[in-house]
Amino acid sequence: MREVLNYLERVDRNAFEAARRRYACFDHYGEDSQHYGYATGIGMSESCQQGVLAQLQELQQRAFDTMQGGDVDSEDAFFYAQQNARLVKNAEEYYRTMFRGRVSSWNLRDGHMAETLDALARHLSRGGEPSKIVVWEHNSHIGDARATSMREMGEFNVGELARKAYPGQTCLIGFSTYEGHVTAASEWDGPAERKRVRPGLAGSHEELLHHVGLPRYYLNLRDDAGVRRLLLEPRLERAIGVLYLPRTERQSHYFHARLAEQFDAIVHIDRTEALLPLDATSGWHSGEPPETYPEGI
Repeated sequence: MREVLNYLERVDRNAFEAARRRYACFDHYGEDSQHYGYATGIGMSESCQQGVLAQLQELQQRAFDTMQGGDVDSEDAFFYAQQNARLVKNAEEYYRTMFRGRVSSWNLRDGHMAETLDALARHLSRGGEPSKIVVWEHNSHIGDARATSMREMGEFNVGELARKAYPGQTCLIGFSTYEGHVTAASEWDGPAERKRVRPGLAGSHEELLHHVGLPRYYLNLRDDAGVRRLLLEPRLERAIGVLYLPRTERQSHYFHARLAEQFDAIVHIDRTEALLPLDATSGWHSGEPPETYPEGI
């Protein structure tokens, strides 16, 4: 919201005042977006939906005038403001629906990511030359959801939507590891910890890739027929993201997937090393407590 207001304050004072009135709907929630979602979700508070939608539509109506100017810097500034207005609109819907369940909130997030990717591709290709874009995301967003148990839950993701929108023009690359260490938290908004990654479970893709016996390698799943046949079988696959919970790893981090359909290629690093956080605490440097903690004290 701040970025949208900053842009409009520079280019159109009247539009700035209108946007400020619309966004004022969120003022009494401060920075607590979840409080807004909870209050509106159970009917305790009026939704800000109409205001954020009107703001995005008003910005979109300015697009023609902005493009007519032919000024690249102006076009980029407008695109940046428009994307932030779209983010406000989608985030408002996300927080309003997040208490309804995982599927609806997940699909809203990945739908927003794919929508942003489409808008960026159009913006960067406006000179006539198709743009090339690299999206760096977690496997669960990049790998085609239709090849995983996510589909059975009614979830889609960026990889699936990109393949549908750009057939034959996408390359989905996944990363895999068997063991080592990662930087992850134990709870949302928790501190970054250096955690030991357990060896891949028996029967998992991680175990199969480990048995190749190489420290690191790349697999072409699109063109190598033999590899594709081997990895078309559904197996357990591990997803480690913001959180890693070794004690409940099977329930918390594994799902079934057909690797050869989920990705076009895989980079397997058999033993991974944890990234050093920019704000590494003494807790990260000391490593995780033993698995018997606190019983083993």
